[in-house]
Amino acid sequence: MANDWLLLFPEKVRALLRGLPVHLLDKVEEIRVREGRPLEINYSGKYHFLTGDGSLTQRPEEAYKPSREDTHRLLDLISNHSLYTMEEELRKGFITIPGGHRIGLSGRTVLSGGGVEHLRDITGFNVRIARELPGIADGILPYLLERGRQRVMHTLILSPPQHGKTTLLRDLARQISTGSPRGREGNRPGLKVGIVDERSEIAGSRRGIPAFDVGPRTDILDGCPKAEGMMMMIRSLSPDVLIADEIGRPEDAEAVTEALHAGISVVASAHGKEVAELARRPGLGGLLEHHMFERYVILHRTDAGLSFRILDGQKRGLLLVSPEVRLGGDRHA
Repeated sequence: MANDWLLLFPEKVRALLRGLPVHLLDKVEEIRVREGRPLEINYSGKYHFLTGDGSLTQRPEEAYKPSREDTHRLLDLISNHSLYTMEEELRKGFITIPGGHRIGLSGRTVLSGGGVEHLRDITGFNVRIARELPGIADGILPYLLERGRQRVMHTLILSPPQHGKTTLLRDLARQISTGSPRGREGNRPGLKVGIVDERSEIAGSRRGIPAFDVGPRTDILDGCPKAEGMMMMIRSLSPDVLIADEIGRPEDAEAVTEALHAGISVVASAHGKEVAELARRPGLGGLLEHHMFERYVILHRTDAGLSFRILDGQKRGLLLVSPEVRLGGDRHA
């Protein structure tokens, strides 16, 4: 059913969300539920509070304030009535549920050995809705293909959070895996794609089966740490292209380097506004210093949609101003 993510929410909150106009409901990206505080939604990059009669407001005092019963019921629903089975997710501070929807959690941390053991007294939820947007990579993929279109160049996609990195990776995986025997860019064979989906967001897998279309020649390691997963892919699944979301740790950089030396193309994403920012990060600085990436895609969110710039491996502009890709509608993330 359309917008089946509504079933995540307790009855009162669900009813308020269902009261939104359909065209707006289809654009919802985040719902923030905070016990005893205003219910907030984000659609198309705009934030509003939701009142008790289901209308939008900018005034927090007019908003519906979820009760303790609401938050307890929400936690019960997203944990599938078995919170004790989600200890690892609670330690990380988020739960990814079938369909690729990620729910950030806030509450009281329980420490052990100087680190976070898990969360308790959970009273805050940031529900991020995942959707497909087939075709979002149409204007980008041709710039990532080597002459002859037989190889995908090593690519790093960067943007601040919620600017479309995961959505773009998902469609790139689909298009690279599917190929284009009669496409407008000419014959392009499908390639073997390996996705290391640490947070289960790219493919949205459930019991190993992807909820999203990531292509017919795609293998997925779901819930696997990126660095370890990339090495597992290299050793056993022989991908032509490796895809990973939000790299940044030194071990991620080591795995990327290993893949490049093995002749495997890497398409990854990282948080950042500009390439220069990444050079100062311990996990990514070395990759940039040694010119490991051949393409950089910089995403920027505007009121009209998603725009992008593409740089080559020397950080020279290939496409400095792009057409905007509309993120609204019924299939986006």
